[in-house]
Amino acid sequence: MRAFALSAPGPIETDPLRADSRATPSPGPAEILVRVSACGVCRTDLHIVEGDLPLVRSPIVPGHQVVGRVERAGAAARRFRIGDRVGIAWLRRTCGVCDACRRGRENLCEGAEFTGYHADGGFADYAVAPEAFAYAIPPIFDDGEAAPLLCAGIIGYRALKLSEVAPGGRLGIYGFGASAHVTLQVARARGCDVFVCTREPSHRELARRLGATWVGDVGDAMPAKADGTIIFAPAGELVPTALRNLARGGTLALAGIYMTPVPSLHYERDLFYERTVRSVTANTRADGEELLAEAARIPIRPATTTFPLEDANRALALLKRGGFAGAGVLLTGEGSRV
Repeated sequence: MRAFALSAPGPIETDPLRADSRATPSPGPAEILVRVSACGVCRTDLHIVEGDLPLVRSPIVPGHQVVGRVERAGAAARRFRIGDRVGIAWLRRTCGVCDACRRGRENLCEGAEFTGYHADGGFADYAVAPEAFAYAIPPIFDDGEAAPLLCAGIIGYRALKLSEVAPGGRLGIYGFGASAHVTLQVARARGCDVFVCTREPSHRELARRLGATWVGDVGDAMPAKADGTIIFAPAGELVPTALRNLARGGTLALAGIYMTPVPSLHYERDLFYERTVRSVTANTRADGEELLAEAARIPIRPATTTFPLEDANRALALLKRGGFAGAGVLLTGEGSRV
């Protein structure tokens, strides 16, 4: 099978992902083998490729927004049938017995493993995953549309939950990539006003098209204080700005897995009046199931730019410089509408 693997991190402009021809993997007893049709391109993949996140396995095949069909199942795998369409997301495995897992907070499991980081992901023709961590894909989405829901969608959904913006409230968003453009659609379906701050003109245009109440640049003052705000951009310098646009008692959720240093904060100006800053760490499987169900009901319509698998490096390079609005998706040639 074809795979694009990383052996050593480097600037994406140097094409650090290298084409590899390898044997098709075999699923373990409780695992499924998935023939990949589409795989979303995520900023986390870029952080892994460029070394912002430490490389824990080499070589590694990135990609954790995988859509495909079950081709083979392990002896103990009973959840899906051969040919079922499934999704593989970032959270790959947890211990199931630690305090975090037992309390329904498996995203905080210290023994958690992640797709495309601890185990090979979806920048390939095939991927293996534990069946307990795979998702059934709602038929309303084609393969390319479904792929970004599996991380951009799920993480945005968890960030929205942690921002504590009630239906009909005001949500602020900084950065408008794959995750933000899904989150905006969820929030608008809940009757929220959404204020979007983003640098790229094409991203601002997409935000307007998707129903943002107000759109501006990252340094602009929002038209009203937000009840809750999400920073999707990996830019720590946005934290003080976002806090100054946050209402008293509001929550600022930091949605990225990586962020540049946060500058010092002024207590009275930035944090006083019971403003809260909280990070978003991975997701639970319940987050994923809830997001997919709500996305199908709305329905969410992801804006995607597609690339052949061979263009994995180029897709990540475009992502880095804001070269497309919405989500990037690699297609293996199997991507199609159900």
